[in-house]
Amino acid sequence: MSETDYYKILGVNKNSSDSDIKKAYRKLAMKYHPDHTEGNKAAEEKFKQISEAYAVLSDKEKRQQYDTFGSTGFHQRYSQEDIFKNFKFGDILKEFGFSGGGFKSGKRRGGFSFGGQSPFGAGAGAGSQAQVKGSDLMYELPLTLQEVAKGTSKTITFQNQGRNENITVKIPKGMTNGKKLRLAGKGAPSPYGGPAGDLYIQAKIIADAIFSNKGNDLYQLREIRLTEAILGTTLEVPTIEGKSLNLKVPPGTKPKTKMRLGGLGLPQIKGDATGDLYVNIDIKIPKTLTPEQEELIKKLADTGL
Repeated sequence: MSETDYYKILGVNKNSSDSDIKKAYRKLAMKYHPDHTEGNKAAEEKFKQISEAYAVLSDKEKRQQYDTFGSTGFHQRYSQEDIFKNFKFGDILKEFGFSGGGFKSGKRRGGFSFGGQSPFGAGAGAGSQAQVKGSDLMYELPLTLQEVAKGTSKTITFQNQGRNENITVKIPKGMTNGKKLRLAGKGAPSPYGGPAGDLYIQAKIIADAIFSNKGNDLYQLREIRLTEAILGTTLEVPTIEGKSLNLKVPPGTKPKTKMRLGGLGLPQIKGDATGDLYVNIDIKIPKTLTPEQEELIKKLADTGL
């Protein structure tokens, strides 16, 4: 899991004074406050992040704990409820120039307070609280190409607010590298009383001894002898399903020839389409020859071959 850098979120450094941190938060709060960005979920998420960062860095004890133990250690000691404990949001807004917890512009339909640990409290207007959910989490899941081909079920352990959580996940076919599976409501709880965030399972392909892949296409490298390249040969080619088939390599095959076997790659995550299997042919050139082989090669050279 990536660590939360509260200083970076506010655009300040570890040596910044309390005054600098307050100024940075005020500037960002003016920009991302929901009254200025109503309906913009990305902006609301940003406002949530800067408010959490300010709640920590504006508190002497919490800031010291954060600096001492780092993000992971801090979140093992402080829950989201602990972070916002005694954080008087309404007073802070008034100090920043907001009247009664609302904006001077009059856009606000009610107070803006931390009652119930929610900066989008009862006066925030219908729907605002529901829009501000908890943070999304990301889990990188190693998968073999065989698991990608067939689908699988995995039990994973991940950290959520400093606690280990276990969950069994059904991984569909076609979860190639970087593909994500969304588990709604399995992310971090909202510090403001809204819904929990989502958990994203991101596939990371484990290197395979036989196959490599680009998207849903599979590749394997096969070496053949010089005589086989000249005369042609038949290769026994394994497939990702554990079967094998015969592939005819025609006479006169050149190095780096790529032979396509349609429909024998990885399935798409949606639909019935499947990638292809490509066999890359390399020709093994001997570094040394026996006297007999050298004599035969010379005779071939004499024939113009």
